[in-house]
Amino acid sequence: MGNLQGKNAVVTGGTRGIGVAIAIALLERGARVMICARKADEVERKVQELRCQFGAAIFGAVCDVANAGQVQSLFAKVAAEMGGVDLLLNNAGVGAFQKAAETSVEEWDRTIGTNLSGVFYCCREAIPQMRQRGGGYIINIGSLAGKQAFAGASAYCATKFGLVGFSEALMQEVRYDHIKVSYVMPGSVNTSFGRHQEEDPANTWKLTPEDVAQVVIDLLEMNPRALPSRVELRPSEPKASG
Repeated sequence: MGNLQGKNAVVTGGTRGIGVAIAIALLERGARVMICARKADEVERKVQELRCQFGAAIFGAVCDVANAGQVQSLFAKVAAEMGGVDLLLNNAGVGAFQKAAETSVEEWDRTIGTNLSGVFYCCREAIPQMRQRGGGYIINIGSLAGKQAFAGASAYCATKFGLVGFSEALMQEVRYDHIKVSYVMPGSVNTSFGRHQEEDPANTWKLTPEDVAQVVIDLLEMNPRALPSRVELRPSEPKASG
């Protein structure tokens, strides 16, 4: 992809944590960014905040990526307001941390719908626009839980394992359309995601959202002939257990 100046990006789950860190990193490099999330007040607040610094380069939309119709509306808005998408950052996700026997059907469906089906819905809408624009880049934010399962998170791990397979197959399907696909698998990140209700400033050993955003930028700025399709990212000195 190289120079990001003037590229059009969509960042799902873009109002907090890793998503907003990615959005800011893209804006700083001259991209135009559409962020989306489920809650209208969060989208409006974050767009207004970023507009003070980046002006008309930031766009916002309300979208539950688990809803295929809402995803269609999102990308129709991208086409109408931005002219189409060049970069898709599939970051939206939910954490379901219960044992399988204790997971409700509703929680299972919500986790699969957001973390896995939502990525499919967004890719399905983005790829035709990317083809029309001559290519693009899709980066899926996964987790090390996609290669190392752990007890008490069966639904979450299932989605992250599924994301690995989906990303690898998609990469092979669209590479000759000049569309690159990578997936990033972070370990512990200091955010309010999942079991953590708020960021903990004491967790200095954890990755930060900005660490993940830096990996995204490095991928996007790499020479087009190279494709690091999978990136595993860990804290360099994790907290010892026990």
